[in-house]
Amino acid sequence: MARPYTPGPKQFVFAAGDGNDHHVSVGDPQEAYVAFSAFFRGRESDTYTITDQPAKQRLVLMPRLGVISRVADGDQPRSEHLKIDRPNRYLPSAMLFFENGYSGLDHFGQWFADLADLDASPEARGAARAATVTTEAAAIDEVGRIWADSGYVDPTDSYYIFFDSKDIDDDRADRAELLQLIDFLGLERVDAPAEAAGGEVWVRSDPRLDAECEQWS
Repeated sequence: MARPYTPGPKQFVFAAGDGNDHHVSVGDPQEAYVAFSAFFRGRESDTYTITDQPAKQRLVLMPRLGVISRVADGDQPRSEHLKIDRPNRYLPSAMLFFENGYSGLDHFGQWFADLADLDASPEARGAARAATVTTEAAAIDEVGRIWADSGYVDPTDSYYIFFDSKDIDDDRADRAELLQLIDFLGLERVDAPAEAAGGEVWVRSDPRLDAECEQWS
């Protein structure tokens, strides 16, 4: 059961650019998610916006561009943008926003402050994201995010497997970032078994990974 909003209820505004904004008053994130899911699936639009006016925060979904933007308009305005490769990512992003606002999406993917950065190739985006990681703690945190999205530990507990059952053309930006972070952290990448999918990345177990990935499990 979703944790109720305190204080509650909470108000959101859903917009799709047609002038027919939808105002909702909800008691918890799950109720907000159900209401937005119906709004999202009930129309076709280039842009869908969720606005939390009291918090001065917005989430903008742009399915035709394959982009999600998050915006905070408070005392220190900021915005970040994310390229989406899979259509089923839009509604989960909304749920995270309903749960914890702007910061709830911190680990949802590769965020960039400049929208123009999203025009780069996936490999260039991954390299650019990796270049922003300058400490071991941040690198381990980012590796954990990538692993949590589609990874597992092999039955012998000897290896961390990233991009489980994925093809080499899947998750190209995250893969490019991961490979640079593996080098940065000095982790040991090993050859995947012959029967593994072509896009899988196998890394030998490391105490730093053990501690981080335990939090994501």
